[in-house]
Amino acid sequence: MPEIVSGLRRKPESFTLRLTGSGLLAWLAVVLLVALVYARPTFANPIQTPHVQAHLVSEFAAAQPEQPFWVALRLTIRDGWHTYWRNPGDSGLATTIDWTLPEGFTASAIHWPYPERIPVGPLMNFGYHGEVWLLVQIQPPATLAEAEPVTLQAHAQWLVCEEDCIPEEGVLRLTLPVSAESAPLDPRWSEGFAATRRALPQPNPWPASFHVTADALTLELDAGPSAGNIVGLTFFPAEDGIIDHAAPQTVQRDGSIVRLTAARGAASALPEPLPGVFVLQERLDDGEPVVHAFTLAASHAEPAPPLAYPVLAQSLLLALLGGVLLNLMPCVFPVLSLKALGLARHAHESPGAVRAHGLAYTAGVLVCFALVAGVLIALRAAGEQIGWGFQLQSPMFVALLAYFMFALALSLSGVFEIGGRLMGVGGHWADRPGYSGSFATGALAVVVATPCTAPFMGAALGFALTQPWSISLTVFLALGLGLALPYLLLSFSPALLRFLPRPGPWLERGKQLLAFPLYATAAWLVWVLSQQAGPDGVAAALAGMILIAFAIWLAQTVRAAGRGWRLTGRVGAAVALVLALGLTRLPATGPEAGYVASQPSSAVAWEPFSPARLAELQAVGQPVFVNFTAAWCITCLVNERVALSSARVALELADREVVALKADWTHRDPVITSALATFGRGGVPLYLLYAPEATEPVILPQILTEALLLQTLENLPTL
Repeated sequence: MPEIVSGLRRKPESFTLRLTGSGLLAWLAVVLLVALVYARPTFANPIQTPHVQAHLVSEFAAAQPEQPFWVALRLTIRDGWHTYWRNPGDSGLATTIDWTLPEGFTASAIHWPYPERIPVGPLMNFGYHGEVWLLVQIQPPATLAEAEPVTLQAHAQWLVCEEDCIPEEGVLRLTLPVSAESAPLDPRWSEGFAATRRALPQPNPWPASFHVTADALTLELDAGPSAGNIVGLTFFPAEDGIIDHAAPQTVQRDGSIVRLTAARGAASALPEPLPGVFVLQERLDDGEPVVHAFTLAASHAEPAPPLAYPVLAQSLLLALLGGVLLNLMPCVFPVLSLKALGLARHAHESPGAVRAHGLAYTAGVLVCFALVAGVLIALRAAGEQIGWGFQLQSPMFVALLAYFMFALALSLSGVFEIGGRLMGVGGHWADRPGYSGSFATGALAVVVATPCTAPFMGAALGFALTQPWSISLTVFLALGLGLALPYLLLSFSPALLRFLPRPGPWLERGKQLLAFPLYATAAWLVWVLSQQAGPDGVAAALAGMILIAFAIWLAQTVRAAGRGWRLTGRVGAAVALVLALGLTRLPATGPEAGYVASQPSSAVAWEPFSPARLAELQAVGQPVFVNFTAAWCITCLVNERVALSSARVALELADREVVALKADWTHRDPVITSALATFGRGGVPLYLLYAPEATEPVILPQILTEALLLQTLENLPTL
């Protein structure tokens, strides 16, 4: 054997290694061998590094000829460290896999689970903590020798980071037998593959678009009824430069539209369709949020142009006219009568006092409209699918309103007085007599007006609910001003006020007479409850009214009694009122058991509305009439009595083979709300007539007559 090292001679400051010629060659060979060993990645499966364990695993226990199967690079990452997604973000490197496969085998690209945002100082990275499985599909050839196993070799490289980053790599080899029969799943890895598939982004189920400004990128998803359940949304771009990764992403909901806005990245031009992944959190039935990931391929869309002033002016005019006509709707009649009675009482006061009453009433209308509109706008911004009259979809609100109307009617009948001039008639509410009562009368007019929709209102409300909150609120206030306008103009017209009779004994009799429309309103609200909560709801509401009447009687009876009896009576009255309020917690029975099922017999054969049923009928060229209605909508009920229950209309529909669909909005229904929004409406009624093979319907007026409907049906072939 050649001598490699012939001797060592130490010097004070160093040492010298003396080699013979053959020894030098042998030493260089050893050094080169060691260098090659340490320069090449480690061969093993799994591979353990100081920060990551890498493991190549197969979903199936064997390979089959021509049957694709899945393998995964399973990375188990040390606590506090992370690896990277396909787009690593502001720093980092994506994991790569280079395959060496048997002849005829092919491997797909990596299928990446959705990542997480990982802040590192001022930077934002996209990657994984804990454990991640990167899936790859392997396609074997058609011919495989069953006796010979196959070996898959993957050279994996990854960057693992905490604050410092360490590049790591390894070559993993996985040997599988070949089976001509169906190969079983490997039970060791089944759960991991299933969990990873749930984390893979799925195709986006909703229309998506984006638009850009100099500073921001805005993504829009039309999530339909699902928008109300979305509680979080994050966008991960597939390419660098699309957005500023570290900037916050803001999410807003506007009805069915969910908008995500992020700061622009460094790229001067964006690809189309815009690639990436969005991860959303969806809360269902008040449970824990469920996470979904979807691939994004958003098309470019120009941002909505600024609102044109003529369009806004037209909408404000329609709202004003709709508010004026709302005074003629049947739901406002009880309060309208009380307004007239109050005006007669104040007509012969000083002009300044009369004008003050008119302004107080107008202020009550506008304040209440602003409150209702504010709640509606806020709920829609939060993703709720609601519209005009939404509060009447709640059995509890309907029961409370019935109680209030009943108590108000008892007050007008002389049973008791509600603290003064609630209706602008009798008593004292505040230091300035009657002004607070006029304000309250205006607020009450808004509350009882919500079941009605007047002409021009539908288009104005539909426009308002698609605009920013400031414009929406302005349109609602214009509607309120229209409702208050007749009373306001009359209070500023002394010449007209002279024609009103002077106050006298007739005023008290008139006040008592006007209690009966309020009793009728309370009875109608109980009927609405029967459609929403069934017989149990009616029984609860009637029991609550009895308790209210008892509480009023008890409080009146002990007024002149001694102190102890007064206290006992007031406590008893309070308990009765609390019990009555407790009875308003009524469960909704659902539309199937409600309004549609309990309608009076009609010659029209109504079917329940659904978008799928409408599309099915349109696909075969069937004419369709759609009735958007609700049990609490008085305008809808009047139209059904006057026009839609007509035998002639039913015969005409049958002769022309028109299928009649009824969209019942008595209960909250996001599908119907979305359908209404499609036609620019925020409430009912809405009537649509689809001619055969027509894609767009004819929209009928909100006030129907039999003659109008028959004439429209006669023109059906030409629509």
